[in-house]
Amino acid sequence: MKKLNLINLIFLVLIVSCQEKRGIKQVKENSKTKNVNVMSHTKYKELEVNGINIAYREAGNSENPTIVLLHGFPSSSQQYRKVLNQLSDEFYLIAPDYPGFGNSDFPNPENYEYSFDNLANTIDAFLEKKEINSYAIMIQDFGAPVGFRIATAHPERITAIINQNGNAYVEGLGPAWKDIKVLWKNRTAETEKALLPAFSLEGLKWQYTHGTRNVENINPDTWNLDYLRLSRPYAHDAAFDLLYDYQNNLTLYPKWQQYLRDNQPPLLIVWGKNDEFFPESGAAAYKKDVKKVDYNIYDTGHFALEEDGDRIIVKIREFMKKTMK
Repeated sequence: MKKLNLINLIFLVLIVSCQEKRGIKQVKENSKTKNVNVMSHTKYKELEVNGINIAYREAGNSENPTIVLLHGFPSSSQQYRKVLNQLSDEFYLIAPDYPGFGNSDFPNPENYEYSFDNLANTIDAFLEKKEINSYAIMIQDFGAPVGFRIATAHPERITAIINQNGNAYVEGLGPAWKDIKVLWKNRTAETEKALLPAFSLEGLKWQYTHGTRNVENINPDTWNLDYLRLSRPYAHDAAFDLLYDYQNNLTLYPKWQQYLRDNQPPLLIVWGKNDEFFPESGAAAYKKDVKKVDYNIYDTGHFALEEDGDRIIVKIREFMKKTMK
């Protein structure tokens, strides 16, 4: 019996040893074929900036080229989860949540001004505190006015712009801005009330699914998370403040366009053409000011990464490698 147990034990050790060797070999093979990097898992961190805790997602090696991922409304850094997962093998990725968004602090609008100037100042201070001073920016929706403010303040720091439905032209404003433009003319309880359906669960679902090829391609966690955040106290007030302030971005469009003409940053366009907020006309407008544009249009909606993330991420990798040469 003891001899049998000893034989079984030796046999078990041999099996485990073979499995370990096979596993090591498989990891090495995966590292070559799939860019697997066990050290590049996304980390979820916080950094205090002027009394506000800014939550951010971080992935990759900080010695690699940096991409700062600036999210849109009503989302958060969560919208870049695919980018963080797939590009951290070659790039250092930072995706902050603005105050009032995602997992960052949500100060009362009486204590924090929800304007694009202030959001940009906070994120700029966040990058300063992180000592990040050379980086590409990826912009989408609200990420465009935040990103262009930072870019015009520090043009020497911007290595490239990756643009997924981030507008900087009047011709890029689509029909979904109709009720918001009414708010711009006269902000009242009535004009605010007209926008409330956009904050409902169905309204948020529409923002993610409208213009997509197949609704089943879109993860419902996206709009459910946004609805949860927009259900917090004074969340609607903060959203109204930002939507009302968006009109001030239009006055800065000429400044941003001049920045593009003067600096000619490497520009990748990865645009969902069926976006009711920012249609393809907004993407095409960049060609007026940037001489060389890597221009890619996708048959999807506002959050193009949801349906075409894998294809877009391949383009980002190729584009960034070209800018690094």
